[in-house]
Amino acid sequence: MGASQDGDPERTHHDPAGTRAPDPDGRAGAHPGAHPGAHPGAHPDGKADFTFRPYRHPAAGWGAAKSVTRFLVRERALLDGPRAILKMNHEDGGFDCPGCAWPDDTKGLHLDICENGVKHVTWEMTNKRVGRAFFAAHTVTELSGWTDHALEDQGRLTEPMVYDPGTDRYVPISWKDAFGLVGRTLRALESPHQAAYYTSGRLGNEATFLYQLMARELGTNNLPDCSNMCHEASGRALTASLGTGKGTVDLKDWEATDALFILGVNVASNAPRMLTSLTEAHKRGARIVHINPLVEAAATRAIIPHDFRDMATFHATRTSSLNLQPRIGGDMALLRGMAKAVLEQSASDPKALDREFVDRHTHGFEAYRALCAGTPWEEIERQSGIDRADILAAARVYREADRSIVSWCLGVTQHEHGVDTVREIVNLLLLRGNLGREGAGPSPVRGHSNVQGNRTCGIDHRPEPAFLDRLAEVCGIDPPREHGLDTVGSIRAMHRGDIKVFIGMGGNFALAAPDTPYTYEALRSCELTVQVSTKLNRSHLVHGRQALILPCLGRTEKDQQRTGLQSSSVEDSMSMVHLSVGMKRPASPHLLSEPAIIAGLARAALPDSATPWEWYIEDYDRIRDTMAQVLDGFEDFNRRVRLPLGFRIRQPARELVFLTPSGRAEFSTAPLPDVVPEPGTLALGTMRSHDQWNTTVYSDDDRYRGVTNLRTLVFMNQDDMRERGIGKFDPVDIISTARDGSRRRLDGYLAIPYDIPRGCAAGYMPEMNVLCALGDHSTQSDQPIMKHVKVTITPSS
Repeated sequence: MGASQDGDPERTHHDPAGTRAPDPDGRAGAHPGAHPGAHPGAHPDGKADFTFRPYRHPAAGWGAAKSVTRFLVRERALLDGPRAILKMNHEDGGFDCPGCAWPDDTKGLHLDICENGVKHVTWEMTNKRVGRAFFAAHTVTELSGWTDHALEDQGRLTEPMVYDPGTDRYVPISWKDAFGLVGRTLRALESPHQAAYYTSGRLGNEATFLYQLMARELGTNNLPDCSNMCHEASGRALTASLGTGKGTVDLKDWEATDALFILGVNVASNAPRMLTSLTEAHKRGARIVHINPLVEAAATRAIIPHDFRDMATFHATRTSSLNLQPRIGGDMALLRGMAKAVLEQSASDPKALDREFVDRHTHGFEAYRALCAGTPWEEIERQSGIDRADILAAARVYREADRSIVSWCLGVTQHEHGVDTVREIVNLLLLRGNLGREGAGPSPVRGHSNVQGNRTCGIDHRPEPAFLDRLAEVCGIDPPREHGLDTVGSIRAMHRGDIKVFIGMGGNFALAAPDTPYTYEALRSCELTVQVSTKLNRSHLVHGRQALILPCLGRTEKDQQRTGLQSSSVEDSMSMVHLSVGMKRPASPHLLSEPAIIAGLARAALPDSATPWEWYIEDYDRIRDTMAQVLDGFEDFNRRVRLPLGFRIRQPARELVFLTPSGRAEFSTAPLPDVVPEPGTLALGTMRSHDQWNTTVYSDDDRYRGVTNLRTLVFMNQDDMRERGIGKFDPVDIISTARDGSRRRLDGYLAIPYDIPRGCAAGYMPEMNVLCALGDHSTQSDQPIMKHVKVTITPSS
């Protein structure tokens, strides 16, 4: 997007109050991601209506308990909420938390839950309903002016709806007619590549397998997914280094390790159940190093709510031994410095380097050692923003630990050089043989339940030939071999008119994607958009010429099919696969499960298909039997998934089997990138607030960062503010400059002084997604660079 495409070199979203702002086509609409409440604190004359007080309390504990209680009262879920809490993440007939992908506790905790998980489930279990009467009362144009919170807060969708352009309203449609509309439209396409099939992490493994089967039987690998925006860099890096696209550790390794290095993760908000692992690690004497531009609450101390003794005594446990704050993008230089320190120490202490492991299991070590030796400490300090003494302190923790785990999330991956940084993590681990043994290895943290399972079960726009061969043999189809489009590619193709049909399985694509106005235009260029959802959201209002809303069961709800109550499986961050069974009566008798919706779409689009779509839906065990024949590691699927805690998918690299060209773990020798901001510019990273899950915002508060009733803000270093003549809470204009020279801006945001490195700034997604140009994606992973946006920030005029 930019001047070359629309003649306007600068796009502006000016809506600090979260009321109305023009959409790209002139339609009145809420600021992307805007939330309820007037946000009066965003106005210079209304500063008293928000608060900012640095948070100095433990993570979780009574603060989380109070927040959950208030939320349950607000949502009128004082009965259903506690019932769900007792069922969530329990293997005996329980359902998997639809929030993060942290693995289930191995010790049989009765309350393996967290604040955000409870909120996520309660938000889904609401008693509010959005039916035909609601849509009859509100046009799409009117709803486009509502805040995103207000849209989702209306409640659960109850029946299929189709957009009527004559009245600008959604009107009821039968499931048969909805499937028929999609089927006719898909069959009328000139090419199967004119459709894209998006997946969010909420889709279970069985539905995922059917979804990719449908797309490939139709003839395309256009299977964009949320991994394209989060951990694509991790998969590509680990595959290049180790021959596997996943981490090699499990929760038992976390329980046995001597040192944990946590990079680019806001644990208390994005993977809160990790707090249990961190406090337990500290209690047994493990060292914990947090590496993040912001010192988050979880990187200090915590009280675990299910530890009743600590709750009763207000006893907090430390969750870190050392906190390092690199500049945005400086992680790779810091890791290189740690490796350099280990190699330098090995000259006098041979035990600092596991030479036997390196010689037996790795390739490219000498080139990497020469690279480290040739990288000056001055350059490492400049790029990382960390003093040499602090890097050496982190290296000392690593060197003195017999077993180390390095864990990371989007703070590492959503950068131009995300692949190189993850490979640098592997480099560091290889130096001391921290692979293939208990308590050691790489551990990416997935931010959404089953996003990893989606990829495992076939959602991949670049499928491996061996997988396609098995799919063809077992399922009797002729799958396409050419690569399809990922998320960025699909948005561009929609914008050009090359993709005419967009089907979204879950999520809120319009808000989750980068370059919000451009993404809106892309969706509105489609002939048909189909959204499979549980609640009303922005993606239903930013639609194609024809549009369908297809409501599905939530994970908390019972899925009754012809042979009885069904279960679905999910895969967590550590490759454990287990069953999830809903506990609650569906919100409406007209809801269908996601597998049933996919089967209905497939039969309508492929009327002559030999695939037994209806037979599969009668009993999900039949889907799993087919998956067992197609997917590596899913052998004997139906039996193994019913074992206590399910089963773990085999990771060859954990067994020191490396499916790389050399047959060994590969050292990477990428040069350090230059991440120092140019004079006058800042590196801005987008992030969630605490009271938020992806694009769903529960309130305008961010408890762990001390913010109440405000989202239109930017966190800045005080020296950077002073240099620009910006005072505390002053309104500022934020302008990003893309690679192609085009600019985007947000006006009237409030500057909040914060402990963040010089040259860095941070603010909330999805509001700030508008600043990330679609063209500014990593050339290594094709991920949007949402954690490293080049901006200028000036006082509002």
